Amino acid sequence: MSRSTLRRLVTGLATATALSLTASGCVTVHGELEVVPAATESEAARALKDFTAAYNKADKAYDPALDAGRVTGALGAINQAGLKARQTQSPDGNPRHDPLELTDAKFAIPKKAGWPRWFVADTDSNRDKDTGRLDTRWMLVFVRGGADQLWEVSHLSVLTPNEVPTFKKDADGWAEPVAPDAPSLVVPPKDLSVRYASYMQDGKPENFAPGPHTSAVRQAREKSARQLGRTVQYRDQPLDTGMFAPLGLVTADGGATVFFATRQFEQQTVAQGVRLDLNADVRALMTGTARTKLTKERVSSQVAQVPPKDAADGSAGAGKGAPQVTVLARIQGLTAAQGS
Repeated sequence: MSRSTLRRLVTGLATATALSLTASGCVTVHGELEVVPAATESEAARALKDFTAAYNKADKAYDPALDAGRVTGALGAINQAGLKARQTQSPDGNPRHDPLELTDAKFAIPKKAGWPRWFVADTDSNRDKDTGRLDTRWMLVFVRGGADQLWEVSHLSVLTPNEVPTFKKDADGWAEPVAPDAPSLVVPPKDLSVRYASYMQDGKPENFAPGPHTSAVRQAREKSARQLGRTVQYRDQPLDTGMFAPLGLVTADGGATVFFATRQFEQQTVAQGVRLDLNADVRALMTGTARTKLTKERVSSQVAQVPPKDAADGSAGAGKGAPQVTVLARIQGLTAAQGS
């Protein structure tokens, strides 16, 4: 799926309330100690329906207020900015609006104590082909910070059917949340954002398997940095607290599928007479005047398959022979720009 198509898929969303999340969700609030399912199947289905309706209203009008209560976290940050940019460019709304449909929903709902609560929806969208290499599944992470709050989507990942993980479930069909510091995993969920940002910056630590969302991105950056009259520099930062904290479910193989976020800065500096890369989205979100320097800020949402330490040779930690994290999908979007 092309980068432009992915950007279109997630354009019509807006950010909402900041939630304090942990990967396991093991937070005790107001003495709620009982371990219970995060939602019923019917509640999950209703949350998906409400999200889709809000998405379509916001996408049609290019109005972030119309789905402000249905998105949060990395996805919300990406799409709040995207919607704002589109509204600036097309104040009368989206002339090419095509209503989103999410069907064939399968839910992975963990049992946990306290708030926040969350679950994963594996769905089929009308944005793909249902056969062949263009067949995809949309995985959405729904989060709720309290009994008086709405279900909001914090992550969206577009995967092929073969990439969709098999979650571990108990006899009653409930999924199992993974602990933030899970000692059995090659990288604990709480460390994924920090390590991924470090890897994207300088290639270390070597926890991540080569692929389109790891080594290929680094190679593309190295190529873009070598341009006549233009210097391009990148800086990556972890984004892992509050509403951006990682969320994960244990998989049937003893590993985990973890959704996490990072932040990226791209700075372009040009020589006199060389034009900066200023497209319509950048202009809509930019502050300052871009003469010789432009800094773009992006938020990135990843989903990764994290193996247990003993998946290969039983070694702990990163390095040769140790199992590696596979980043299955990544969606990133421009959230701000500064010219000078």
